[in-house]
Amino acid sequence: MAAQASNDGGSRPLDVITIGRSSVDLYGQQIGSRLEDVASFAKSVGGCPSNIAIGTARLGLRSALITRVGDEQMGHFIREQMVREGVDDKGIVTDPERLTALVLLSVQNDATFPLIFYRENCADMALCEDDIDPDFIVSSRSVLVSGTHFSKPGPAAAQKKAMRLARENGAKVILDIDYRPNLWGLAGHAAGEERYIASSAVSEKLKLVLPECDLIVGTEEEVLIASGENTLHDALKTIRSCSEATIVLKRGPMGCIVYDGDIPDDLEGGIVGKGFPIEVYNVLGAGDSFMSGFLRGWLRGEDHSTSATWANACGAFAVSRLLCSPEIPTWKELNTFLSEGSPHRALRKDENINHIHWATTRSKDIPLLMALAIDHRSQLTDMTDTLNVSQDRISEFKRLAVAAAAKVADGREGYGMLLDERFGRDALFDAAKHDFSWLGRPVELPGSRPLRFEFSQDIGSQLQEWPLDHCIKALCFYHPDDDADLKQQQQDKLLALYQAARKVGRELLIEIIAGKNGKLDDGTIARALDEIYKLGIKPDWWKLEPQGSPKAWANTEAAIKRHDPWCRGIVVLGLDAPVAELEKTFRACANVDSVKGFAVGRTIFADAARAWLAGEMSDEEAIEDMAGRFDRLCTLWLKCRDTKSS
Repeated sequence: MAAQASNDGGSRPLDVITIGRSSVDLYGQQIGSRLEDVASFAKSVGGCPSNIAIGTARLGLRSALITRVGDEQMGHFIREQMVREGVDDKGIVTDPERLTALVLLSVQNDATFPLIFYRENCADMALCEDDIDPDFIVSSRSVLVSGTHFSKPGPAAAQKKAMRLARENGAKVILDIDYRPNLWGLAGHAAGEERYIASSAVSEKLKLVLPECDLIVGTEEEVLIASGENTLHDALKTIRSCSEATIVLKRGPMGCIVYDGDIPDDLEGGIVGKGFPIEVYNVLGAGDSFMSGFLRGWLRGEDHSTSATWANACGAFAVSRLLCSPEIPTWKELNTFLSEGSPHRALRKDENINHIHWATTRSKDIPLLMALAIDHRSQLTDMTDTLNVSQDRISEFKRLAVAAAAKVADGREGYGMLLDERFGRDALFDAAKHDFSWLGRPVELPGSRPLRFEFSQDIGSQLQEWPLDHCIKALCFYHPDDDADLKQQQQDKLLALYQAARKVGRELLIEIIAGKNGKLDDGTIARALDEIYKLGIKPDWWKLEPQGSPKAWANTEAAIKRHDPWCRGIVVLGLDAPVAELEKTFRACANVDSVKGFAVGRTIFADAARAWLAGEMSDEEAIEDMAGRFDRLCTLWLKCRDTKSS
């Protein structure tokens, strides 16, 4: 009989290729609402095989997806998200004639999840044998096929071809029964939530697939439909009579049972993987997360008990969160949960696990960041007032700064910008056309102490409108020796901002300037960071004032590592310092791994701004002046960094 797959991970480039559905999921954000009443939706990649491709990649397997997507924005989104998640996209075919599938869902209560599949002649159901490249299939240790794609002749033929090629070349075949009655034409459009309708026609098709499988996974309802039987025990015995595959029976909150060999009279006689007691938030996607966890074990040669534990834990994460693929845990997150547990039945409320999830699913690494900061407002309005020119010109100047930064970056990684909404709206649009690694936007009211937000104190509603890749930046004039009342007000504001940032899924940079309001010694910034971390605030980035003391930077890095090893790092701010002073700072922090670069403004743009606003410098001259200064500062940073490396 079949057991776990062998651990021959180094012999083929891929561990698993999943085949079948790919969609864009739109899940209602108003929990407790009918689908008719939902006002806004969260978007993510969906579809059983697509979710499993992402889930297995997050858990450390080398995965790929074979599907079709439309030649439109939603199809592009699926492909781009797969690449971001580390999934090989060679098998994703762009269909010029059909649209990408959509799914709409609401969480009406903990047992009711109305959903609508928009799949009429959709792209992934046009999958055909020509889309199955033999060389690609042979590159993987396993292929996963899904039940829905046996419902139509074309995709069924494609999956059967992949199964045949896999078996001929010694790869494993995995079946996710994935039964949705209305995707087999057995229920109406409004019955997407329906899980089981008996059908001899469906059963006969699925039974033909069973003998070719090494692993078969399904819920109780799915086992019934795959076998054509009316009782669970008979269903499992019928499947066993057709196939020697390992059978995994998913039982929701009760966990799962794994069967190798004969089906026992007592179904509990299989290998029982116990479930985890968690609160159900949304069951959609739980099975895909479960399968991802099981495959991490099964394909790496773990025993079935271990694979089942990982599978059940992954399923627990999914049902405790709203979406499907975005909620599947990463390998680090899963291990933290298994080793430390959680005091929360609702895992989405566990701040430690949520932070690990957030940090280990960031869209990209940014090991180097050299940013031109021109989010300044009050400094530039002071210039226009002094020169007696219109503040409208500030917006025009910021667009020139974008042109300068883009000229230096030249499409390379590691460059970014800080731009504001008040005067930089058009500049932000310009920046989006360039391939900057990072864009940040301020939310603080310039000069405010205690910290205040610029446009509204309801910061969450503002952030909801921002592009996902814009990082929130908040400057706080914070000193650890501030009086208690001032400190409390600032801390409350920073905590509210941090919570809002996490709620809306935006990265956060906190800028701390302490030296303007107290003594700045080797421990000042480290003490400030300690106090902020103790509030539960874990920003993605810190932006810190220049200091010439290596010990100060070492203390600061130690504070970050104590509290948040997942922090992206530090960027050094300029405070209008001359280049010679910045060079001293760069050299002082050259041996500090947490310092990733700088975000400097007036040292780069101030002279050009005064001259251009006064009419003494043309657009081209201003761009050249800023580009030259920015480039020299980048060269200086890279030189200091390279000196550290050598």
